[in-house]
Amino acid sequence: MNFFQSIGFEIIGAVVGLVYLYLEYKADKWLWPVGILMPIIYIIIFYESKFYADMGINIYYFFAGIYGWIRWTKSESTPEENRIKHTPETYLIPLIITGTLLFALIAFILIRFTDSPVPYGDSFTTAVSIIGMWMLAHKYLEQWWLWFVVNVVSSALYLWKGLYPTAGLFMIYSVISVFGYFRWKKMMMDAEDKIPQMQRIGE
Repeated sequence: MNFFQSIGFEIIGAVVGLVYLYLEYKADKWLWPVGILMPIIYIIIFYESKFYADMGINIYYFFAGIYGWIRWTKSESTPEENRIKHTPETYLIPLIITGTLLFALIAFILIRFTDSPVPYGDSFTTAVSIIGMWMLAHKYLEQWWLWFVVNVVSSALYLWKGLYPTAGLFMIYSVISVFGYFRWKKMMMDAEDKIPQMQRIGE
């Protein structure tokens, strides 16, 4: 792929990524079909740039998009499942352990079997992204903070690699992650305020 083709793919990926982020910000289930398309673009971009873990995570994103679409669509008939909620405290230690093991495994693979220029940074963002995508599928509020960390680290990595449109996209992601957290929190609190009213109506 030549330079201009690469830039073209990055711009397309950036536009699709912004649409995805807007839909996620709105907690709109249509983020998932966009989330199925976006990884296809980035698999090509990251393969050409030798960001192999990021390429791998986009394969995961593709299937996670299918899972998220099915879960969010099914949960529409189940209010408890469909609402935004805090991550259960009992999940904290298992998620940390899982993320650490993923980081170690991905780093080992990249160092041993690839010529990745940033194996540890690539492994970190990939491991945290896997956890973040799972939390997003379950509508856990704190997923936004994981994405904030991933986006900040990723933007630095992409700047270093010369993927400027992608780096710019992830800088925007970083800012919107903060706004996304507070919007989801407000939506969660508004939904919780309606529960007693609905219960009173039911009575």
